[in-house]
Amino acid sequence: MKANREPVDRLYLRHSTDKQTNARQRLALKSFIDAGAPMYEDPATSSRILSIDRKGFQQLLDEAAVGDTIRIADAARLFRSVADVLALRPVLTRRGLHLRVQSGLLSGIDLAADDSGTTMMVNVLSAVLQFQRELISENTVEGVAAAAAAGKTLGRPSALSEDQAADVVTAYREGAAVKALARQYGTSPKTIRRVLDDAGVREVPNDLSALLDGEGQDEDPDQSQTADADPVVVVEVPGLVAEHLAEAADDAVREALRNGKTIRRGQGYFVRTTAPVSVHVAMVEHSATTLMQSPAGRKAHRIHSARVAGVRITP
Repeated sequence: MKANREPVDRLYLRHSTDKQTNARQRLALKSFIDAGAPMYEDPATSSRILSIDRKGFQQLLDEAAVGDTIRIADAARLFRSVADVLALRPVLTRRGLHLRVQSGLLSGIDLAADDSGTTMMVNVLSAVLQFQRELISENTVEGVAAAAAAGKTLGRPSALSEDQAADVVTAYREGAAVKALARQYGTSPKTIRRVLDDAGVREVPNDLSALLDGEGQDEDPDQSQTADADPVVVVEVPGLVAEHLAEAADDAVREALRNGKTIRRGQGYFVRTTAPVSVHVAMVEHSATTLMQSPAGRKAHRIHSARVAGVRITP
């Protein structure tokens, strides 16, 4: 009689551009790597490509058997939004596979479990992330409107004249790429993106995974070669958020806060934290669910989310 097969942990890793690496993902999955778990990778692959259409993930599905567990370092490695999880879940459920995320809002549950409790949890988290995205968008719009009403000039002076800026917007709408426009006008891609953003013609990323990957910034396929996808920036983390993150499972988050500078302001305080954008985005994800349970927490989360979004979209 054939012996029962032991379930296998299968690791999936992905990064978006040639300038990124899998170092952080390997650290998060280190215990499984050390144990010899098979790895499947999709290097330099955009999250815009559905997971089931990626070569590495397809190989994983071909080799996986009933009872195996797919493990990813964070949600953005496999899917762009929670909505993608809802589309992927039936595929994994039919195959009898499990899906677990090591960190972030979706950690701690089997996302492929076919039960009412998991379905409810995924839907709740989806609603939380959607609420979070809307808060970031609302705060950004309100902040720009308030500054404009006060007569403030937003951003640095443009390197292009008004007529040139209008021509750039028209060319972009007709399909011209950002990098090509930058070469044509003898300026940087950042300047072109700033003009397009001022005109409101560029697509704004609809979730934090897009911010994390640096995707959705323009449709130029060569942009990833010239822009830093995960720059180091400074964010003032509200004290209440920092307290909730003190015991976060993410080592990079805890280390960044430990190295930050605590600054008192009135009766409160904030932690001036220097870290890659991906770490700041992880802070928002880790703290969202807990902070949403109180008015003070929601306010701190709203402020923190807006600051993270602000440093990421500012050229």
